[in-house]
Amino acid sequence: QVQLVESGGGLVQAGGSLRLSCAASGRAFTSYAMAWFRQAPGKEREFVAAITSRGGSTYYADSVKGRFTISRDNAKNTVNLQMNSLKAEDTAVYYCAAGPSRGYGSSYYKRMALYTYWGQGTQVTVSS
Repeated sequence: QVQLVESGGGLVQAGGSLRLSCAASGRAFTSYAMAWFRQAPGKEREFVAAITSRGGSTYYADSVKGRFTISRDNAKNTVNLQMNSLKAEDTAVYYCAAGPSRGYGSSYYKRMALYTYWGQGTQVTVSS
């Protein structure tokens, strides 16, 4: 069992930056791939970024590539999402998720069904 708690959301102007954090409690954090998804009002939840269990590989949605960076600190059981050059279309509730780290490639890690554990989400609002 893994519990995930997100923090760091808020209101920011377009072009600004935010850093989201996800604190994990429970066993075997280092055995899980970690990901961020987001859901905007009236839209389906979508993949944002993922990182493998040891942090050796990262994957990004095309819409955030070059602007967002996912990282993890396995000693602190945390995963972070640094978001730069934010746009109004980045406005959403951001969710942290944990799942098995057994596959390869973005097509594997971007699947929502892969992730077993989810946080409650944190709101990010970007004003234009």
